[in-house]
Amino acid sequence: MKILITGVSKGLGRVLAETYMAGGHQVIGCGRDPESILDLRFGCDESHRFDIVDVAQANKVDVWFETVDASHGIPDLIINNAAIMNQPRNLWEVPTKEFHQLIDVNVKGVFNVIRAFGPAMVKRGTGVIVNLSSGWGRTTSPQVAPYCASKFAVEGLSQALAAELPDPLACVPLNPGIIATAMLQQAWGDEARQFPSPAEWVTIAAPFILQLGRKDNGQPVTVPGP
Repeated sequence: MKILITGVSKGLGRVLAETYMAGGHQVIGCGRDPESILDLRFGCDESHRFDIVDVAQANKVDVWFETVDASHGIPDLIINNAAIMNQPRNLWEVPTKEFHQLIDVNVKGVFNVIRAFGPAMVKRGTGVIVNLSSGWGRTTSPQVAPYCASKFAVEGLSQALAAELPDPLACVPLNPGIIATAMLQQAWGDEARQFPSPAEWVTIAAPFILQLGRKDNGQPVTVPGP
């Protein structure tokens, strides 16, 4: 399977990319950290592709689509994983710049990738789009209002897109569960360490994501716990 993953520089995107490559799948990924992207690029063969792309910048995503289409073709599965977290604080204390950046990555980034790659998937007549949401895209907590807003938006965007896609295409909003990523540590501090690591999570999540399809179209899905 040809799998495109955004946000592969670290965290869930990184472990998904490495797991799928090890499983024989062709992986196309992007991230903003040059060192991490080069590390992935030099650690795999030419059947895979990793690029430095900021999904918040629509013009760069458009160029990325053109080059990926020319070199590797259209993916069978898109995993919109790229996201950032706000520094925990009351909403009225969140700097405007920080709020805008979070929305640009977490919401506009998902839209930019779908707008670039989606038409080709629809034209081909097959494909699955998985947009990573969060438990904070279905419930809320204090001091993470910007992140909650972004993930509620991903849920709504995904469900609306699912209603637009022709059979057998699908769009699925996926809550990955609670994982001890750097992002969770930013929100919860040392408390985050009690949850599964990305390496533990991916053993369940990677095969689970691969079986998502039309039967799950528009359904809020959650990765099963360990």
